[in-house]
Amino acid sequence: MKDISSVETLTVPEGVTVTLKARNITVEGPRGKITKNVGHIQMDIQLVKKSKSQQVVFTVWHGARKHVACLRTIRSLVENMITGVTKGFLYKMRLVYAHFPINAIPGDGGKSIQIRNFLGEKFVRECPMLEGVTVAMSDVKDELIISGNDIEKVSQSAASITDKCRVKDKDIRKFLDGIYISERTTVVVDEA
Repeated sequence: MKDISSVETLTVPEGVTVTLKARNITVEGPRGKITKNVGHIQMDIQLVKKSKSQQVVFTVWHGARKHVACLRTIRSLVENMITGVTKGFLYKMRLVYAHFPINAIPGDGGKSIQIRNFLGEKFVRECPMLEGVTVAMSDVKDELIISGNDIEKVSQSAASITDKCRVKDKDIRKFLDGIYISERTTVVVDEA
């Protein structure tokens, strides 16, 4: 059954500006600027100014179940953009090996990473980071830190590193070697 309208709202925090133009959403904050195009989904997106705050209102008219589900997805996407420009995203990855120690060397000022000695192989795996994402070695042994403002790019860069170290033609129950995500957090940590 189709509802006449389904509405989701999102309050914009102080210090963040959201601009809309033809379903191009731009969020600007202290850490930078992120732009996304959501023109492929039919919905109304409006900026509503309340007394002191600003709200983004997402509306779907006469939407079926799957179309209404997109409403919450786009709201979460904008919420992640706001988190990215205020706090940033940080993924920690651990180098896991049983026998041959994996060497990970960040290069190009954190724009790419070289993975050496994976399963004792001589082949060097080069993994470039997406735009706006940096990779560095942590103070903790065998740990990588991937950080950036856009959660999609940070998580995709982490997935690319994991995928470069996928064990092929071996029993993966025995060969657990690889680089895996151990923690997802923000760059700016809230004081609790």
